[in-house]
Amino acid sequence: MFNESKALDANNDAHFREIYTVTMPLLFKISYRIVGSEEAAEDLCHDSLIKMTEKNMQFPSVNDAKYWLIRVVKNASLNYAKRKGREKKAYERALREDKRTIDSGETELLKSDTISRVQEALAKLPVNLRAVLQLKEYTELNYKEIGRVLGITEGNVKVRVFRAREQLTKLIGADDVYMP
Repeated sequence: MFNESKALDANNDAHFREIYTVTMPLLFKISYRIVGSEEAAEDLCHDSLIKMTEKNMQFPSVNDAKYWLIRVVKNASLNYAKRKGREKKAYERALREDKRTIDSGETELLKSDTISRVQEALAKLPVNLRAVLQLKEYTELNYKEIGRVLGITEGNVKVRVFRAREQLTKLIGADDVYMP
């Protein structure tokens, strides 16, 4: 085992090998847990060891070197993971396809025909059924709120919506309507 009480110089080959041998497996585990990639974890560990030599670090013991390297690897790994997350989001935004579609003339004609047929059929419904259906389909009100607006029970609202939809289906004909 290594002598944990002697002072170590990061630029001394023997001391560097000792620090590397003792710390590398632990540093790799820490980095891999954070970044999830063996290749990236290995690079981050090596970068941390290089940083140690560039800074001419001196450590009282192997444990001090280990703790310093753990901090450096952990921070580098967290920064790497954060940067990769931001890059992934940026790529997703850049590559996201435009969800808008351009309708053909035929599609536009079918849509406008359907809208006018639905409006005509709605006008033929009794007022009490039309009002409930319009509030349900064109507002964000729930059954209870519609009941409060119209002064009827929630159950009555559900019945009227059901009946209104049935009558609309009969008036329009389900097969004759364009549904995108």
